[in-house]
Amino acid sequence: MRGETTGGAALAAIAARSRTLNFLAAMVSVLVAGCAVGPDFKRPAAPDVSGYTAQPLATTVASKDVVGGEAQRFASGSDIPGDWWTLFHSSQLNALIEQSLKNNPDLKAAQAALSVARENVLAQRGSYYPNVSADFSASRQKTPGTISPTPSSNALLYNVFTPQVSISYVPDVFGLNRRTTESVKAQEQAVRYQMIATQITLSTNVVAAAVQEAALQSQVDATRQLVDINSKMLQILRYQFAKGYASRLDVAAQESQLAQVNATLPPLLRQLAQQQDLLAVLGGQFPNQAPAEKFDLASLQLPQDLPVSLPSELVAQRPDVLQAEANMHAASAQIGIAIANRLPNITLTANAGSTALAIGQVFKSGTGFWGMGADLAAPIFQGGTLLHQERAAKAAYVEAAEQYRSTVLTAFQNVADTLTALEQDAEGLKAAAAAADAAKVTLDLSQRQWKDGYASYLSLLSAEQADLQARINLVQAQANRYADTAALFQALGGGWWHRAELIKADSNHADSSRGDSTRTDATQGKDEK
Repeated sequence: MRGETTGGAALAAIAARSRTLNFLAAMVSVLVAGCAVGPDFKRPAAPDVSGYTAQPLATTVASKDVVGGEAQRFASGSDIPGDWWTLFHSSQLNALIEQSLKNNPDLKAAQAALSVARENVLAQRGSYYPNVSADFSASRQKTPGTISPTPSSNALLYNVFTPQVSISYVPDVFGLNRRTTESVKAQEQAVRYQMIATQITLSTNVVAAAVQEAALQSQVDATRQLVDINSKMLQILRYQFAKGYASRLDVAAQESQLAQVNATLPPLLRQLAQQQDLLAVLGGQFPNQAPAEKFDLASLQLPQDLPVSLPSELVAQRPDVLQAEANMHAASAQIGIAIANRLPNITLTANAGSTALAIGQVFKSGTGFWGMGADLAAPIFQGGTLLHQERAAKAAYVEAAEQYRSTVLTAFQNVADTLTALEQDAEGLKAAAAAADAAKVTLDLSQRQWKDGYASYLSLLSAEQADLQARINLVQAQANRYADTAALFQALGGGWWHRAELIKADSNHADSSRGDSTRTDATQGKDEK
Protein backbone atom coordinates (compact mmCIF):
# COMPACT_ATOMS: atom_id res chain seq x y z
CA MET A 1 0.00 0.00 0.00
CA ARG A 2 2.83 2.36 0.89
CA GLY A 3 4.47 1.72 -2.53
CA GLU A 4 1.22 2.38 -4.34
CA THR A 5 0.78 5.63 -2.43
CA THR A 6 4.29 6.73 -3.24
CA GLY A 7 3.84 5.86 -6.94
CA GLY A 8 0.54 7.72 -7.12
CA ALA A 9 2.07 10.80 -5.59
CA ALA A 10 4.90 10.68 -8.14
CA LEU A 11 2.44 10.37 -11.03
CA ALA A 12 0.41 13.27 -9.66
CA ALA A 13 3.54 15.39 -9.39
CA ILE A 14 4.49 14.56 -12.96
CA ALA A 15 1.00 15.38 -14.19
CA ALA A 16 1.01 18.68 -12.29
CA ARG A 17 4.40 19.56 -13.75
CA SER A 18 3.17 18.68 -17.24
CA ARG A 19 0.11 20.89 -16.81
CA THR A 20 2.34 23.71 -15.60
CA LEU A 21 4.66 23.39 -18.59
CA ASN A 22 1.71 23.30 -20.98
CA PHE A 23 0.25 26.39 -19.34
CA LEU A 24 3.58 28.21 -19.57
CA ALA A 25 3.97 27.17 -23.21
CA ALA A 26 0.48 28.41 -23.97
CA MET A 27 1.15 31.70 -22.21
CA VAL A 28 4.40 32.18 -24.12
CA SER A 29 2.62 31.39 -27.38
CA VAL A 30 -0.07 33.95 -26.60
CA LEU A 31 2.48 36.56 -25.62
CA VAL A 32 4.52 36.00 -28.76
CA ALA A 33 1.62 35.73 -31.21
CA GLY A 34 -0.89 38.03 -29.61
CA CYS A 35 -3.24 39.94 -31.85
CA ALA A 36 -2.75 43.02 -33.97
CA VAL A 37 -5.35 45.61 -33.01
CA GLY A 38 -6.60 48.08 -35.57
CA PRO A 39 -7.93 47.61 -39.11
CA ASP A 40 -6.26 45.30 -41.63
CA PHE A 41 -5.52 47.23 -44.81
CA LYS A 42 -7.33 46.26 -47.99
CA ARG A 43 -6.34 47.56 -51.40
CA PRO A 44 -8.91 49.85 -52.98
CA ALA A 45 -10.78 48.30 -55.87
CA ALA A 46 -9.98 49.45 -59.39
CA PRO A 47 -12.43 52.03 -60.80
CA ASP A 48 -15.37 50.46 -62.60
CA VAL A 49 -14.92 52.33 -65.88
CA SER A 50 -14.45 50.94 -69.38
CA GLY A 51 -12.61 53.79 -71.06
CA TYR A 52 -10.75 57.05 -70.66
CA THR A 53 -12.62 59.32 -73.06
CA ALA A 54 -16.27 59.85 -73.81
CA GLN A 55 -15.71 58.93 -77.46
CA PRO A 56 -14.02 55.68 -78.56
CA LEU A 57 -10.40 55.95 -79.66
CA ALA A 58 -9.78 56.16 -83.40
CA THR A 59 -6.71 56.19 -85.61
CA THR A 60 -5.40 59.73 -86.00
CA VAL A 61 -5.30 61.44 -89.38
CA ALA A 62 -2.10 61.40 -91.43
CA SER A 63 -0.28 64.25 -93.15
CA LYS A 64 1.65 63.18 -96.23
CA ASP A 65 5.21 64.34 -96.87
CA VAL A 66 5.44 66.01 -93.46
CA VAL A 67 7.88 65.13 -90.69
CA GLY A 68 5.86 63.56 -87.87
CA GLY A 69 2.78 63.30 -90.03
CA GLU A 70 2.27 59.53 -89.72
CA ALA A 71 -1.07 58.22 -88.51
CA GLN A 72 -1.06 56.82 -84.97
CA ARG A 73 -3.10 53.79 -83.92
CA PHE A 74 -4.16 53.13 -80.32
CA ALA A 75 -3.73 49.51 -79.20
CA SER A 76 -6.07 49.10 -76.25
CA GLY A 77 -4.86 46.62 -73.64
CA SER A 78 -1.26 46.54 -74.88
CA ASP A 79 1.65 46.68 -72.45
CA ILE A 80 4.03 49.62 -72.09
CA PRO A 81 7.72 48.91 -72.83
CA GLY A 82 10.21 49.87 -70.14
CA ASP A 83 12.43 51.72 -72.63
CA TRP A 84 9.58 53.37 -74.50
CA TRP A 85 11.81 56.22 -75.74
CA THR A 86 13.56 53.80 -78.11
CA LEU A 87 10.36 53.86 -80.18
CA PHE A 88 11.53 57.26 -81.50
CA HIS A 89 14.50 55.42 -83.12
CA SER A 90 17.07 58.04 -82.19
CA SER A 91 20.39 56.72 -80.93
CA GLN A 92 21.30 60.24 -79.81
CA LEU A 93 18.14 60.46 -77.71
CA ASN A 94 18.70 56.96 -76.28
CA ALA A 95 22.23 57.84 -75.23
CA LEU A 96 21.13 61.07 -73.58
CA ILE A 97 18.40 59.35 -71.56
CA GLU A 98 20.72 56.57 -70.42
CA GLN A 99 23.24 59.21 -69.37
CA SER A 100 20.52 61.04 -67.44
CA LEU A 101 19.40 57.86 -65.67
CA LYS A 102 23.00 57.28 -64.54
CA ASN A 103 24.05 60.81 -63.59
CA ASN A 104 20.99 62.87 -62.70
CA PRO A 105 21.38 64.05 -59.07
CA ASP A 106 17.63 64.19 -58.40
CA LEU A 107 17.29 60.52 -59.32
CA LYS A 108 20.33 59.63 -57.23
CA ALA A 109 18.81 61.49 -54.29
CA ALA A 110 15.55 59.55 -54.73
CA GLN A 111 17.51 56.28 -54.80
CA ALA A 112 19.34 57.28 -51.62
CA ALA A 113 16.01 58.10 -49.97
CA LEU A 114 14.83 54.59 -50.86
CA SER A 115 17.94 53.10 -49.22
CA VAL A 116 17.16 55.12 -46.09
CA ALA A 117 13.58 53.82 -46.05
CA ARG A 118 14.70 50.22 -46.50
CA GLU A 119 17.22 50.46 -43.67
CA ASN A 120 14.47 51.90 -41.47
CA VAL A 121 12.35 48.83 -42.22
CA LEU A 122 15.17 46.49 -41.25
CA ALA A 123 15.86 48.53 -38.13
CA GLN A 124 12.22 48.39 -37.06
CA ARG A 125 12.10 44.61 -37.44
CA GLY A 126 14.63 44.39 -34.61
CA SER A 127 11.75 45.03 -32.21
CA TYR A 128 10.63 41.42 -32.75
CA TYR A 129 13.71 40.08 -30.95
CA PRO A 130 14.95 40.29 -27.34
CA ASN A 131 17.49 42.94 -26.41
CA VAL A 132 20.69 41.43 -25.04
CA SER A 133 23.39 43.57 -23.46
CA ALA A 134 26.59 42.88 -21.55
CA ASP A 135 28.01 45.02 -18.77
CA PHE A 136 31.14 44.99 -16.68
CA SER A 137 31.63 47.29 -13.69
CA ALA A 138 34.60 47.67 -11.36
CA SER A 139 34.65 49.82 -8.23
CA ARG A 140 36.66 50.38 -5.07
CA GLN A 141 34.66 51.10 -1.91
CA LYS A 142 35.27 51.94 1.75
CA THR A 143 32.64 51.22 4.35
CA PRO A 144 32.53 53.36 7.55
CA GLY A 145 33.66 51.56 10.68
CA THR A 146 30.30 52.27 12.34
CA ILE A 147 28.51 50.16 9.75
CA SER A 148 28.80 46.42 9.40
CA PRO A 149 31.15 45.66 6.48
CA THR A 150 29.53 44.24 3.36
CA PRO A 151 32.09 41.58 2.33
CA SER A 152 32.13 38.27 4.17
CA SER A 153 35.81 39.00 4.96
CA ASN A 154 34.69 41.96 7.12
CA ALA A 155 37.08 44.22 5.18
CA LEU A 156 36.20 47.91 5.27
CA LEU A 157 38.17 48.70 2.10
CA TYR A 158 37.52 46.40 -0.85
CA ASN A 159 37.07 46.11 -4.64
CA VAL A 160 33.96 44.88 -6.43
CA PHE A 161 34.02 43.39 -9.94
CA THR A 162 30.67 42.60 -11.56
CA PRO A 163 30.24 41.24 -15.12
CA GLN A 164 26.66 40.50 -16.12
CA VAL A 165 24.37 39.86 -19.07
CA SER A 166 20.92 41.42 -19.23
CA ILE A 167 18.02 40.37 -21.46
CA SER A 168 14.77 42.22 -21.97
CA TYR A 169 11.87 41.34 -24.23
CA VAL A 170 8.59 43.07 -24.96
CA PRO A 171 6.01 40.54 -26.22
CA ASP A 172 3.93 41.95 -29.06
CA VAL A 173 0.67 41.10 -27.31
CA PHE A 174 -1.52 43.67 -29.06
CA GLY A 175 0.50 44.05 -32.26
CA LEU A 176 2.21 47.37 -31.57
CA ASN A 177 5.48 46.19 -33.12
CA ARG A 178 3.71 44.55 -36.05
CA ARG A 179 1.65 47.62 -36.85
CA THR A 180 4.73 49.85 -36.52
CA THR A 181 6.68 47.59 -38.89
CA GLU A 182 3.70 47.53 -41.26
CA SER A 183 3.60 51.32 -41.28
CA VAL A 184 7.35 51.62 -41.91
CA LYS A 185 7.13 49.08 -44.75
CA ALA A 186 4.29 51.05 -46.33
CA GLN A 187 6.33 54.23 -46.05
CA GLU A 188 9.23 52.44 -47.73
CA GLN A 189 6.92 51.46 -50.59
CA ALA A 190 5.77 55.07 -50.91
CA VAL A 191 9.39 56.22 -51.19
CA ARG A 192 10.06 53.49 -53.75
CA TYR A 193 7.21 54.63 -55.97
CA GLN A 194 8.36 58.22 -55.56
CA MET A 195 11.77 57.15 -56.89
CA ILE A 196 10.11 55.37 -59.82
CA ALA A 197 8.04 58.48 -60.57
CA THR A 198 11.24 60.54 -60.52
CA GLN A 199 12.81 58.22 -63.08
CA ILE A 200 9.78 58.32 -65.38
CA THR A 201 9.52 62.11 -65.10
CA LEU A 202 13.22 62.43 -65.85
CA SER A 203 13.06 60.36 -69.05
CA THR A 204 9.93 62.22 -70.18
CA ASN A 205 11.53 65.60 -69.48
CA VAL A 206 14.59 64.63 -71.53
CA VAL A 207 12.40 63.68 -74.50
CA ALA A 208 10.34 66.86 -74.16
CA ALA A 209 13.49 69.01 -73.89
CA ALA A 210 15.07 67.33 -76.91
CA VAL A 211 11.90 67.83 -78.97
CA GLN A 212 11.63 71.45 -77.88
CA GLU A 213 15.28 72.05 -78.72
CA ALA A 214 14.76 70.61 -82.21
CA ALA A 215 11.63 72.74 -82.68
CA LEU A 216 13.40 75.91 -81.58
CA GLN A 217 16.36 75.13 -83.81
CA SER A 218 13.98 74.75 -86.78
CA GLN A 219 12.34 78.07 -85.92
CA VAL A 220 15.74 79.75 -85.65
CA ASP A 221 16.76 78.31 -89.03
CA ALA A 222 13.51 79.48 -90.64
CA THR A 223 13.87 82.95 -89.13
CA ARG A 224 17.46 83.25 -90.33
CA GLN A 225 16.42 82.23 -93.82
CA LEU A 226 13.76 84.92 -93.78
CA VAL A 227 16.37 87.43 -92.52
CA ASP A 228 18.58 86.55 -95.50
CA ILE A 229 15.67 86.92 -97.92
CA ASN A 230 14.65 90.28 -96.46
CA SER A 231 18.26 91.50 -96.47
CA LYS A 232 18.57 90.67 -100.17
CA MET A 233 15.24 92.32 -100.87
CA LEU A 234 16.43 95.44 -99.05
CA GLN A 235 19.58 95.55 -101.16
CA ILE A 236 17.49 95.28 -104.33
CA LEU A 237 15.11 98.01 -103.21
CA ARG A 238 17.95 100.35 -102.27
CA TYR A 239 19.49 99.82 -105.73
CA GLN A 240 16.13 100.44 -107.39
CA PHE A 241 15.60 103.51 -105.24
CA ALA A 242 18.99 104.85 -106.32
CA LYS A 243 18.00 104.31 -109.96
CA GLY A 244 14.58 105.84 -109.44
CA TYR A 245 12.59 102.61 -109.89
CA ALA A 246 11.41 102.35 -106.26
CA SER A 247 10.03 104.84 -103.79
CA ARG A 248 11.43 105.73 -100.42
CA LEU A 249 8.27 104.30 -98.85
CA ASP A 250 9.08 100.85 -100.26
CA VAL A 251 12.60 101.03 -98.86
CA ALA A 252 11.35 102.12 -95.44
CA ALA A 253 8.76 99.35 -95.41
CA GLN A 254 11.41 96.75 -96.20
CA GLU A 255 13.74 98.13 -93.52
CA SER A 256 10.89 97.86 -91.01
CA GLN A 257 10.14 94.31 -92.14
CA LEU A 258 13.79 93.28 -91.74
CA ALA A 259 13.98 94.87 -88.29
CA GLN A 260 10.83 93.04 -87.18
CA VAL A 261 12.18 89.69 -88.35
CA ASN A 262 15.52 90.36 -86.64
CA ALA A 263 13.64 91.20 -83.43
CA THR A 264 12.11 87.71 -83.34
CA LEU A 265 15.52 86.04 -83.43
CA PRO A 266 16.99 86.90 -79.95
CA PRO A 267 14.04 85.41 -78.00
CA LEU A 268 14.30 82.22 -80.03
CA LEU A 269 18.03 82.01 -79.43
CA ARG A 270 17.49 82.61 -75.72
CA GLN A 271 14.93 79.80 -75.51
CA LEU A 272 17.21 77.51 -77.53
CA ALA A 273 20.13 78.15 -75.17
CA GLN A 274 17.88 77.48 -72.18
CA GLN A 275 16.78 74.15 -73.63
CA GLN A 276 20.39 73.16 -74.26
CA ASP A 277 21.27 74.10 -70.68
CA LEU A 278 18.30 72.06 -69.46
CA LEU A 279 19.43 69.00 -71.41
CA ALA A 280 22.91 69.30 -69.90
CA VAL A 281 21.57 69.59 -66.34
CA LEU A 282 19.13 66.70 -66.81
CA GLY A 283 22.14 64.62 -67.85
CA GLY A 284 23.98 65.56 -64.66
CA GLN A 285 26.35 68.01 -66.35
CA PHE A 286 27.03 71.72 -66.14
CA PRO A 287 25.58 73.99 -68.85
CA ASN A 288 29.01 74.53 -70.41
CA GLN A 289 29.29 70.76 -70.83
CA ALA A 290 26.20 70.46 -73.02
CA PRO A 291 26.62 67.98 -75.89
CA ALA A 292 27.67 69.51 -79.18
CA GLU A 293 25.17 67.39 -81.14
CA LYS A 294 21.86 69.05 -81.85
CA PHE A 295 18.50 67.38 -82.19
CA ASP A 296 16.50 67.55 -85.39
CA LEU A 297 12.82 66.66 -85.69
CA ALA A 298 13.57 64.85 -88.94
CA SER A 299 15.87 62.45 -87.01
CA LEU A 300 13.00 61.37 -84.72
CA GLN A 301 10.50 58.77 -85.87
CA LEU A 302 6.98 59.19 -84.58
CA PRO A 303 5.70 55.94 -82.96
CA GLN A 304 2.72 54.77 -84.98
CA ASP A 305 1.37 52.03 -82.67
CA LEU A 306 0.62 53.45 -79.23
CA PRO A 307 -0.23 51.02 -76.40
CA VAL A 308 -3.09 52.09 -74.18
CA SER A 309 -3.47 50.21 -70.89
CA LEU A 310 -6.88 49.10 -69.72
CA PRO A 311 -8.45 51.44 -67.15
CA SER A 312 -8.46 48.63 -64.57
CA GLU A 313 -4.67 48.31 -64.94
CA LEU A 314 -3.85 51.99 -64.70
CA VAL A 315 -4.12 52.13 -60.90
CA ALA A 316 -1.63 49.25 -60.67
CA GLN A 317 0.85 50.98 -63.02
CA ARG A 318 0.96 54.66 -62.16
CA PRO A 319 3.63 55.23 -59.49
CA ASP A 320 1.80 58.25 -58.09
CA VAL A 321 -1.33 56.13 -57.56
CA LEU A 322 0.71 53.35 -55.97
CA GLN A 323 2.43 55.90 -53.76
CA ALA A 324 -0.95 57.25 -52.63
CA GLU A 325 -2.05 53.67 -51.92
CA ALA A 326 1.08 53.07 -49.84
CA ASN A 327 0.34 56.25 -47.89
CA MET A 328 -3.14 54.86 -47.20
CA HIS A 329 -1.58 51.63 -45.97
CA ALA A 330 0.75 53.52 -43.64
CA ALA A 331 -2.15 55.59 -42.29
CA SER A 332 -4.17 52.42 -41.68
CA ALA A 333 -1.31 50.91 -39.67
CA GLN A 334 -1.03 54.12 -37.65
CA ILE A 335 -4.56 53.52 -36.36
CA GLY A 336 -3.45 50.18 -34.93
CA ILE A 337 -0.42 51.85 -33.36
CA ALA A 338 -2.62 54.47 -31.68
CA ILE A 339 -4.98 51.79 -30.33
CA ALA A 340 -2.11 49.61 -29.07
CA ASN A 341 -0.62 52.57 -27.21
CA ARG A 342 -3.78 52.68 -25.07
CA LEU A 343 -3.47 49.01 -24.00
CA PRO A 344 -1.24 47.36 -21.36
CA ASN A 345 2.39 46.69 -22.15
CA ILE A 346 4.38 43.71 -20.82
CA THR A 347 8.16 43.68 -20.39
CA LEU A 348 10.10 40.54 -19.48
CA THR A 349 13.59 40.93 -18.03
CA ALA A 350 16.36 38.59 -16.92
CA ASN A 351 19.96 39.04 -15.89
CA ALA A 352 22.82 36.83 -14.76
CA GLY A 353 26.37 37.52 -13.72
CA SER A 354 29.05 37.26 -11.13
CA THR A 355 30.30 39.56 -8.34
CA ALA A 356 33.71 39.09 -6.75
CA LEU A 357 36.17 41.07 -4.65
CA ALA A 358 39.07 40.22 -6.96
CA ILE A 359 39.20 40.00 -10.72
CA GLY A 360 40.63 36.51 -10.50
CA GLN A 361 37.66 35.27 -8.50
CA VAL A 362 35.06 36.26 -11.07
CA PHE A 363 32.90 33.34 -12.25
CA LYS A 364 34.13 31.12 -9.42
CA SER A 365 31.71 29.05 -7.39
CA GLY A 366 29.57 31.11 -5.09
CA THR A 367 29.98 34.42 -6.94
CA GLY A 368 27.12 34.04 -9.42
CA PHE A 369 23.71 35.67 -9.31
CA TRP A 370 20.65 35.79 -11.52
CA GLY A 371 17.26 37.36 -11.60
CA MET A 372 14.03 37.23 -13.62
CA GLY A 373 11.11 39.57 -13.65
CA ALA A 374 8.04 40.78 -15.49
CA ASP A 375 6.51 44.22 -15.65
CA LEU A 376 2.98 45.11 -16.66
CA ALA A 377 2.28 48.77 -17.36
CA ALA A 378 -1.00 50.25 -18.52
CA PRO A 379 -1.97 53.89 -19.12
CA ILE A 380 -4.74 55.02 -16.79
CA PHE A 381 -4.97 58.77 -17.26
CA GLN A 382 -3.12 60.76 -19.89
CA GLY A 383 -5.37 63.79 -20.07
CA GLY A 384 -7.07 62.46 -23.22
CA THR A 385 -3.82 62.45 -25.19
CA LEU A 386 -3.98 58.82 -26.33
CA LEU A 387 -7.69 59.04 -27.18
CA HIS A 388 -7.21 62.07 -29.40
CA GLN A 389 -4.13 60.54 -30.99
CA GLU A 390 -6.29 57.59 -32.01
CA ARG A 391 -8.94 59.92 -33.42
CA ALA A 392 -6.25 61.86 -35.27
CA ALA A 393 -4.92 58.62 -36.79
CA LYS A 394 -8.41 57.73 -38.02
CA ALA A 395 -8.84 61.20 -39.51
CA ALA A 396 -5.43 60.89 -41.17
CA TYR A 397 -6.58 57.66 -42.82
CA VAL A 398 -9.66 59.41 -44.21
CA GLU A 399 -7.38 62.15 -45.52
CA ALA A 400 -5.09 59.60 -47.18
CA ALA A 401 -8.08 57.80 -48.71
CA GLU A 402 -9.41 61.00 -50.24
CA GLN A 403 -5.96 61.90 -51.51
CA TYR A 404 -5.80 58.48 -53.13
CA ARG A 405 -9.13 59.05 -54.84
CA SER A 406 -7.94 62.47 -56.04
CA THR A 407 -4.75 60.92 -57.41
CA VAL A 408 -6.72 58.27 -59.29
CA LEU A 409 -9.02 60.87 -60.81
CA THR A 410 -6.03 62.97 -61.84
CA ALA A 411 -4.37 59.92 -63.39
CA PHE A 412 -7.43 59.19 -65.54
CA GLN A 413 -7.63 62.88 -66.44
CA ASN A 414 -3.98 62.85 -67.57
CA VAL A 415 -4.58 59.89 -69.86
CA ALA A 416 -7.80 61.31 -71.26
CA ASP A 417 -6.24 64.72 -71.87
CA THR A 418 -3.22 63.18 -73.59
CA LEU A 419 -5.32 60.94 -75.83
CA THR A 420 -7.43 63.91 -76.87
CA ALA A 421 -4.29 65.98 -77.42
CA LEU A 422 -2.84 63.31 -79.73
CA GLU A 423 -5.98 63.26 -81.83
CA GLN A 424 -6.09 67.04 -82.05
CA ASP A 425 -2.33 67.25 -82.65
CA ALA A 426 -2.77 65.18 -85.78
CA GLU A 427 -5.58 67.42 -86.96
CA GLY A 428 -3.55 70.50 -86.09
CA LEU A 429 -0.49 69.23 -87.97
CA LYS A 430 -2.58 68.53 -91.05
CA ALA A 431 -4.03 72.03 -90.94
CA ALA A 432 -0.61 73.59 -90.27
CA ALA A 433 0.93 71.68 -93.18
CA ALA A 434 -1.86 72.84 -95.51
CA ALA A 435 -1.44 76.42 -94.27
CA ALA A 436 2.35 76.24 -94.78
CA ASP A 437 1.91 74.94 -98.34
CA ALA A 438 -0.60 77.67 -99.12
CA ALA A 439 1.64 80.37 -97.62
CA LYS A 440 4.59 79.13 -99.67
CA VAL A 441 2.56 79.23 -102.88
CA THR A 442 1.30 82.71 -102.00
CA LEU A 443 4.84 83.93 -101.34
CA ASP A 444 6.16 82.51 -104.64
CA LEU A 445 3.33 84.11 -106.61
CA SER A 446 3.75 87.43 -104.78
CA GLN A 447 7.47 87.51 -105.54
CA ARG A 448 6.83 86.82 -109.24
CA GLN A 449 4.07 89.38 -109.49
CA TRP A 450 6.15 92.00 -107.72
CA LYS A 451 9.10 91.39 -109.99
CA ASP A 452 6.81 91.65 -113.02
CA GLY A 453 5.18 94.78 -111.63
CA TYR A 454 1.72 93.31 -111.13
CA ALA A 455 1.65 93.45 -107.30
CA SER A 456 2.49 96.05 -104.71
CA TYR A 457 5.39 95.67 -102.40
CA LEU A 458 3.13 95.71 -99.35
CA SER A 459 1.40 92.54 -100.57
CA LEU A 460 4.81 90.90 -100.88
CA LEU A 461 5.71 91.86 -97.32
CA SER A 462 2.42 90.44 -96.08
CA ALA A 463 3.10 87.17 -97.92
CA GLU A 464 6.58 86.94 -96.36
CA GLN A 465 5.19 87.46 -92.87
CA ALA A 466 2.45 84.88 -93.43
CA ASP A 467 5.00 82.36 -94.74
CA LEU A 468 7.26 82.78 -91.69
CA GLN A 469 4.36 82.39 -89.27
CA ALA A 470 3.07 79.34 -91.17
CA ARG A 471 6.50 77.68 -91.01
CA ILE A 472 6.76 78.35 -87.27
CA ASN A 473 3.25 76.99 -86.70
CA LEU A 474 4.17 73.86 -88.65
CA VAL A 475 7.26 73.24 -86.54
CA GLN A 476 5.28 73.73 -83.34
CA ALA A 477 2.57 71.34 -84.56
CA GLN A 478 5.23 68.73 -85.32
CA ALA A 479 6.81 69.17 -81.89
CA ASN A 480 3.42 68.81 -80.21
CA ARG A 481 2.94 65.34 -81.69
CA TYR A 482 6.31 64.11 -80.41
CA ALA A 483 5.94 65.71 -76.98
CA ASP A 484 2.39 64.47 -76.41
CA THR A 485 3.39 60.97 -77.50
CA ALA A 486 6.02 60.96 -74.75
CA ALA A 487 3.41 62.37 -72.34
CA LEU A 488 1.11 59.40 -73.09
CA PHE A 489 3.78 56.90 -72.06
CA GLN A 490 4.29 58.86 -68.86
CA ALA A 491 0.56 59.08 -68.16
CA LEU A 492 0.23 55.29 -68.52
CA GLY A 493 2.98 54.55 -66.01
CA GLY A 494 6.11 54.55 -68.15
CA GLY A 495 6.53 50.76 -68.19
CA TRP A 496 8.70 50.83 -65.04
CA TRP A 497 7.81 47.20 -64.27
CA HIS A 498 9.95 46.18 -67.26
CA ARG A 499 13.03 48.12 -66.15
CA ALA A 500 15.69 45.60 -65.16
CA GLU A 501 17.28 47.76 -62.46
CA LEU A 502 13.92 48.36 -60.75
CA ILE A 503 13.03 44.66 -60.83
CA LYS A 504 16.46 43.77 -59.44
CA ALA A 505 16.19 46.35 -56.69
CA ASP A 506 12.76 45.06 -55.72
CA SER A 507 14.02 41.46 -55.75
CA ASN A 508 16.89 42.39 -53.44
CA HIS A 509 14.45 44.04 -51.08
CA ALA A 510 12.20 40.97 -51.16
CA ASP A 511 15.18 38.77 -50.26
CA SER A 512 16.14 41.02 -47.34
CA SER A 513 12.53 40.94 -46.10
CA ARG A 514 11.95 37.22 -46.56
CA GLY A 515 9.43 35.89 -44.12
CA ASP A 516 7.26 39.00 -44.41
CA SER A 517 4.88 40.01 -47.15
CA THR A 518 6.63 43.25 -47.94
CA ARG A 519 5.57 43.70 -51.51
CA THR A 520 2.21 45.05 -52.55
CA ASP A 521 -0.13 43.11 -54.77
CA ALA A 522 0.40 45.69 -57.49
CA THR A 523 4.13 45.08 -57.61
CA GLN A 524 3.68 41.34 -57.59
CA GLY A 525 1.25 41.56 -60.45
CA LYS A 526 3.69 43.59 -62.52
CA ASP A 527 6.53 41.16 -61.87
CA GLU A 528 4.36 38.27 -63.04
CA LYS A 529 3.76 39.89 -66.40
